[in-house]
Amino acid sequence: MRETITFRPETPEDYAFMERLYASTREEELRPVPWPEEQKAEFLAQQFAAQCAHYHEHYRDAVYSIILEHGQPIGRLYLNHLPDDVRIMDIALIADARGRGIGGMLVQELLDDAGAQGKSVSIHVEMNNPALRLYERLGFRQIDSYGLYLLMEWRADRAEAVS
Repeated sequence: MRETITFRPETPEDYAFMERLYASTREEELRPVPWPEEQKAEFLAQQFAAQCAHYHEHYRDAVYSIILEHGQPIGRLYLNHLPDDVRIMDIALIADARGRGIGGMLVQELLDDAGAQGKSVSIHVEMNNPALRLYERLGFRQIDSYGLYLLMEWRADRAEAVS
């Protein structure tokens, strides 16, 4: 599977794909909301635009990548490299790519690279995000919480002690 997965830098031409990807990650959450579909779409477009603006304002040096499978966009991976930590700002896959082990494989590669450099890896995860189980299985531990979000951290020394 790994040989079919590649990355390329995000470009402005990816905006429509990224907006659809973002909306797909919020479908379950918005399903019970009694808004017409047009209102949901407008809300998601506004939320996505706000998220983009926030990321690019506060994480100017981050790496914004499109995840490709067989050359076709299937997701995004945003990383902020700090001196002692790699922050996963965002990782998201289209619905058809979820549950196939791609996300876990990519995060494990990040952990391997960070561990080799003596860095930790951190991520904010919503408490109800199904990916939380993946992060815990990979050795991430909660180190803080902010409202609905948990700050999770992986450290090579802790991961080795758990193995």
